[in-house]
Amino acid sequence: MARAAQPSASLVLLSLGLVLLCFTSGSTVRLADAQAQPAQTWCVAKPSADEKALQGNINYVCQNVSCSVIQPGGPCFNPNTLASHASIAMNLYYAYNGRHSWNCYFRESGIIVQSDPSYGSCTFY
Repeated sequence: MARAAQPSASLVLLSLGLVLLCFTSGSTVRLADAQAQPAQTWCVAKPSADEKALQGNINYVCQNVSCSVIQPGGPCFNPNTLASHASIAMNLYYAYNGRHSWNCYFRESGIIVQSDPSYGSCTFY
């Protein structure tokens, strides 16, 4: 007698995840809406990161993407601090490369946040 195929564990977990996604907080969420609006995240410098690492991050990022926003006269120049400039540069790199967690690693000097760090005329993308 042939044995019925059993679903794989990953398929079962995916199905459960979709059910939970559709019934969060007592309201129905359309799957297409959930996929169209991913949670916004930003990459910033860890408060504990040392200055050498932050300067290295700025140097690396600004060789790969435009850092004009942190140059004098740019909308993100002030506050003119290493931590602020590094956060902006690191987020530029993170956003430019698809907001993957590994694009915010920066040798353990970056952290992903869910609160928009934008301020004044300085917009974190």
